[in-house]
Amino acid sequence: MYHLSKNLFYPPVSEANADGILAIGGDLSPERLQLAYSSGIFPWFEEDQPIIWWSPNPRMVLFLEDLVVSKSMRNILNRNIFKVTFNQDFRAVIAHCQQVKRDGQTGTWITNDMIEAYCKLHELGIAKSVEVWQDDQLVGGLYGVDLGHIFCGESMFSLVSNASKVAFVALVNQLKIENYKLLDCQVYNPHLESLGCREIKRNEFMRILK
Repeated sequence: MYHLSKNLFYPPVSEANADGILAIGGDLSPERLQLAYSSGIFPWFEEDQPIIWWSPNPRMVLFLEDLVVSKSMRNILNRNIFKVTFNQDFRAVIAHCQQVKRDGQTGTWITNDMIEAYCKLHELGIAKSVEVWQDDQLVGGLYGVDLGHIFCGESMFSLVSNASKVAFVALVNQLKIENYKLLDCQVYNPHLESLGCREIKRNEFMRILK
């Protein structure tokens, strides 16, 4: 495992350990975060930990044509219960992602420093958000890092049933229009699998990334 210095450098992702951990240390500067994502690496750590940089193998992704939209979800979309916007309130989205309670988790990996770091990326046009509104209230959304051909999803939240799924479907539809290659979802979870995501080998992910 590598200990990062102030120099903008990451070792090859093939050096990651079996859990996917590649390096620790460094900082959350916009320059370092941009280099990380463009190199197939992302930060994931908790408040009392040093910054931990990951490049898991396998990698959870969505090839856009594989999106699964259930019949009940199509019905919700057709009823126009929600309004969807893009990049209208990035800070509120990431703050909700930090605060929402998740099954099996006692805390959050979205620290206050992470919020400020990604808000800086948003100001640079690199981190982007999807907002879902109901009766003018923000009820769901997601955010991630936009590499121009791959969107790296970071987190999503839902205050009412199905709101995060609406954000996910809206994002994928927009990525299709703009001819993106895939949506990076980082690591496996069953909810993502139900939406059509699957694991691929890291070297395949890196080939598409490069």
